[in-house]
Order: sequence, then structure tokens, then C-alpha cells
Amino acid sequence: SPTDRTTEIGQLISSYLVREKNLEDHTIHLLFSANRWEHVPMMKEKLHQGITVVVDRYAFSGVAFTSAKENFCLDWCKQPDVGLPKPDLILFLQLSPEEAAERGNFGHERYETSSFQEKVLQSFYCLMEDKSLNWKTVDASKSIEDLHREIKSIAEETMQEVQNKPLGELWK
Repeated sequence: SPTDRTTEIGQLISSYLVREKNLEDHTIHLLFSANRWEHVPMMKEKLHQGITVVVDRYAFSGVAFTSAKENFCLDWCKQPDVGLPKPDLILFLQLSPEEAAERGNFGHERYETSSFQEKVLQSFYCLMEDKSLNWKTVDASKSIEDLHREIKSIAEETMQEVQNKPLGELWK
């Protein structure tokens, strides 16, 4: 899930995603960002304890989805997340929109239409051009076992590399 749906903000987002509630596009984008900021103290605490934090989607997902909508630019979309803890590694699990549509449950939540997904993909490619971030693309059409093995190896390698590096801030 792209968001923690247990907080009040998370519950609002959840009801939007399952189409129970309509929210204006700027509003929902800022709520997604607020939901990330809610977790920053806990994330920092864990990181300072030496615990590795794995996030399923993060600011990049929010930026890619909103910027794929009409009348939104990448820069506006990035602003609310400036200063979030900067990830040491961003894994992009690449799957063609056709293959994604064949997976279970596709189309049940907002944003799951193929033409929109194509625009989202283009936004991700723009975000990946940022060389200050460590993007790694992984072929998600592999078997779960192979995918697990590859991700584990990339993650372990990254953990070794960043062991004594200070925590950075996103897009600063």
C-alpha cells in the first residue's frame, strides 16, 4: 500500500483511493505528502538505531502519479516532500503496463487505467534522471524467487556502502 491507512490522514486517503470520497487533486497530493511527514520522526528514530527502513512507495510515487494528471508540473509536485529523509536506494520494479494489467486486482482503485499508467511511467523516467539519487531498475516480470534474490543482493550491497554515511534530505 502506498500509504499508512491507519492515521486520520491515511483513512481519508484510503476512502479517496477506493472512490468513496472525492478530493480536489492538489488536496490529495498534499495529503499523501502529509502522510509521509507523519512518519518522519519514527523513521529517523529507527535509522539512528541502525535499523534499515524499507518503504513501499515513497515521495517518488506521489510525484509521478500527480504529475501525470492534467495541469501539474513535476516541480510543484516535488515541493511538499523537499526535506524528507533521503533514501539510500530507490528500487524501481519495472513491469510493462500490459503485464501489470494481467496481475490480480488491477483496475479496482483510482489511477489504475492503462493510459494513465503510461503517463505515470514517463514521470518516473524523468525522476530517474536525478543523479543525486541512487535508482536501480529491476525487471519485475521475473519469478518471485529471482526477484527476491536480486533485490536482497542490491539491498545488502547498498547497506554496506552507506553504513557510516549521514542521513541526507530529499531534493535539497
